This record gives sequence, C-alpha cells and structure tokens, in this order.
Amino acid sequence: MRIGILGAGGMADALGTRWAGAGHEIMISGRDARASAARAAKMAEMAEAAGMPGTPGITGAPGITGTPGITGTPGAPGTTGRVTAGSWAEAAAFGDVVVVAVREAGLVDVLTASGPALRGKPLVDVTNAADPAAYDPARSPALLIARLSGGHVVKAFNLCHVDVWRMRPPVFDGRPLAVPLCGDDPAALAAARTLVTDLGCTPVDGGGLARATQLEATAAFMIGLWFGGADAQAVLPPLEWSGAHTPA
Repeated sequence: MRIGILGAGGMADALGTRWAGAGHEIMISGRDARASAARAAKMAEMAEAAGMPGTPGITGAPGITGTPGITGTPGAPGTTGRVTAGSWAEAAAFGDVVVVAVREAGLVDVLTASGPALRGKPLVDVTNAADPAAYDPARSPALLIARLSGGHVVKAFNLCHVDVWRMRPPVFDGRPLAVPLCGDDPAALAAARTLVTDLGCTPVDGGGLARATQLEATAAFMIGLWFGGADAQAVLPPLEWSGAHTPA
C-alpha cells in the first residue's frame, strides 16, 4: 500500500517506520523540505535495523532537488518499503491512503496546501486537540478534516503516546493493543484495519464518523488522567464485568 503522511513529526516517524517495516511505501511531508527528507532517510534506516531485510539504495526525494532519500525494495515479501519525502500536495497525491498527523493549529493550512488529491480518498486522522483540557466537540479535528478535504475520514491511533507506536508490537500483559476506528466509508475502514493489524494491534469497530467526537473526548479525558499521574487503563473493568449485554 502507498501511504502518504501529512506530517514529519513523532507520530509520522513512529507509525511510518513501522509501516515501512511491514512493506508499505511511505511518503512523509512537512514544512521544512530538508528536515523531512532527513527524517525519511532515518525512518528507512530504522525500519531496516529492526530486522526487516532489504537492499537500500539512494534516490532523489520527489520535489526536493539534490536531497537523497533511502529506498528499499517495495512490495517484495520480507523487505522494507520505500520511504521518501515530498510536499504536502505530493504526499496527498502519492497515498492510496493518507494519514493526517499534524498539530491541530496547522490543519487548515496543511489541508489547503494538500489540494484536491484528498477528495474521495481514505484519510486516517490521528490528531488530538492542542489543549486536551479545553477539547470542544463542536471543533472536532476529524469532522474538520472531512469537511475541508472531501475525503473519507477514519479516526484512529489517537489514544496512545507516540512511544506506544514504536513498540514491536504493542502488547501489554500478553494482550495486543486494541485500536478503535470511527468512520463511515467501508473502503477507508478496510484500509485502516490493515494499518492497525500491520502494527500487531487489533482493530475495533468504534461506529461511524459522528462518534469520532467521542473518541477525541476520550483521548482528552485520558490524557488528563495520565498527566495527573493516574493509571487511566485501570478505570475500566474487563469485558466480563461490563454487565449483561450482547456484544455487537
């Protein structure tokens, strides 16, 4: 799968490196072209160092003259995928699926710069409110992305610190991490499930995109608990203690 990532920070690095290790082709994008290209090169090196065999080579990163990017052998079993850097618009056009991994304050500018390539495309939104304590459901990042881009948005990957996504795989007490997905489009949800399972995690149906505000609010609430020093995971009982009901 070709994955365009709008962003070149910690989340783009952590998720993109893992997906490159699973054989996907990655293009990241950021405000600083040279920094993005350097990040792409490092991501490719990290994917290789994680034990994924592949023969790296040097190519020019699209849209960045003279700046090398590192490429592996895309699509071949047991190899890492190619990692390059480009502009916002190039990453948007590159991806079969596009991951939105920029800060909330930059969403409008980045989506505008990404252009029409996002329209009708699966978009995975990993963002959270800039200030979790002031999260406002009326200003949902997921719904804003859907409105401005015209893409098929799936909210996912927003409940964990970036270091969790660097784990290989994220497993706690022998149980793989579950990742809730909120979206309406079947093809976009299918792409998101693939991205979840390729991290070694379990996708969970979180309902339609309208429920993304609840997922964002959950992140805001849990982040507040973590910042306060509480073990947020301990606030919920196991499934067998959730009352009499029939799971969907």
